[in-house]
Amino acid sequence: MELNQYIDHTLLKADSTQSQIDTILAEAKKYHFASVCLNPTWVSYAADALKDSDVKVCTVIGFPLGANTSAVKAFETKNAVENGADEVDMVINIGRAKDGDFAYVEEDVKAVVEASGDKLVKVIIEACLLTDDEKVKACLAAKAAGADFVKTSTGFSTGGATVEDVRLMRQTVGPDMGVKAAGGARSLADAQAFIEAGASRIGTSAGIAIIKGLLVETDY
Repeated sequence: MELNQYIDHTLLKADSTQSQIDTILAEAKKYHFASVCLNPTWVSYAADALKDSDVKVCTVIGFPLGANTSAVKAFETKNAVENGADEVDMVINIGRAKDGDFAYVEEDVKAVVEASGDKLVKVIIEACLLTDDEKVKACLAAKAAGADFVKTSTGFSTGGATVEDVRLMRQTVGPDMGVKAAGGARSLADAQAFIEAGASRIGTSAGIAIIKGLLVETDY
């Protein structure tokens, strides 16, 4: 798979303007990235802009805290799909994971999976807030719930993806489930390290710099 097809070209900042969204969409089409990952308010706009391209529309659910009820996450997912989302990246209930209630985590993910229909579901475990044991259990809960991917991070907490977390997540879910590294990929070397550790998708706002092999200092 070509490097550009690993990249979810991402803009999730609260103050994102239409002009910035237009830039992200144009860049994604030019470089044939796997998807653009945008806040739900931009899904229908992006779906229209990308309708004649090979770029998927990805959005976020329960973002960035994961503390919404399952019913709200399910509604948000259905709404996003109706608006044209091809993929949804949901945040687990992190507090429930810290409590060890992985049955709840699994049911929470399942609510989104069921609401998504046939769309791709990625499950953000926010690895920077979990112990290794909790990361493993969160990944297994996501797998049991029928999700397509596990994802390291929102990019809005205390840290982003690490090679160690990606490797652990890949070992946990096996070879067939997707693993997305998000936050921390700012250069070609970063992207290659994540891919070598087992990432099948990379969420970053530095997609063009990665493709060009450049190092940039940028926030996810």
